[in-house]
Amino acid sequence: MSCFQGLFFCPEAASLLLHNFCIYHINPPGHESSCSWERLQFVKIILCLLLMTWLIKFLMFLTILVMCMGVTAGAYILSLFAIKNRERVLGLILVSPLCKAPSWTEWLCNKVMSNLLYFYGMCGLVKECLLYRYFSKGVRGCAEVPESDIVQACRRLLDERHSINVLRFLQAIDRRPDITEGLKTLKCRTLIFVGENSPYHSEALHMTAKLDRRYSALVEVQACGSMVTEEQPHAMLIPVEYFLIGYGLYRPSQFIGSPRSPLSPSCIAPELLSPESMGLKLKPIKTRLSTKR
Repeated sequence: MSCFQGLFFCPEAASLLLHNFCIYHINPPGHESSCSWERLQFVKIILCLLLMTWLIKFLMFLTILVMCMGVTAGAYILSLFAIKNRERVLGLILVSPLCKAPSWTEWLCNKVMSNLLYFYGMCGLVKECLLYRYFSKGVRGCAEVPESDIVQACRRLLDERHSINVLRFLQAIDRRPDITEGLKTLKCRTLIFVGENSPYHSEALHMTAKLDRRYSALVEVQACGSMVTEEQPHAMLIPVEYFLIGYGLYRPSQFIGSPRSPLSPSCIAPELLSPESMGLKLKPIKTRLSTKR
């Protein structure tokens, strides 16, 4: 939940997402509150979840399709799931995604953190390394500027995690295979967000280059780290809305008093829709939709 609270608690997101979709949230095993599981079998869990949902939908004679949204490691798992289940995945919304095997730098950093977790638990150095991966320097703070609320909340959440499960998580990430070749087989539309200060910025660019340009789009968010969903969730709303409109999946909520669409003129002043005010670079946003149906 620490990856999505900023986005889903944003009032405009309620109109955009909560009123239009049935949302299933998947936590890595052992990382939900008060849990001590240690096994990390992400893809199997997603398959089990879909199987249970499919059994329900089968009784109603409905076809099951999913729209997947994931952040960093979650984006990698959902991309892998889409590669293996192309007929079930309608689209991908990925934030700071991974697709290559770990670099030597990442591998070494994970090894250092794993040893610290094993011997010292969730110590300060481990938390600093993780926060560096998640957030930009602007919100992490410095001597002159205090930490932002989202970083302080993330610190508290890290304190609540079982160190052995974080260790298992890092070990699982270290063993991930390169899925670059599999990306070329994807036909679902893919929307990628990445902060310009994210350590995974080059990885997102690499992934975008390997995807079919007719079905993919890249949004770079200025002054932002990996967790765009937490650090700058408003920068995601309009690109996501256009992405969903392309499927015909989005419809404004009819409930009285509910949050309006982010594209509604009565919701946001026109000057606030400028790229600069949203913190977006328009040049990297390349959306090429196929003319074929």
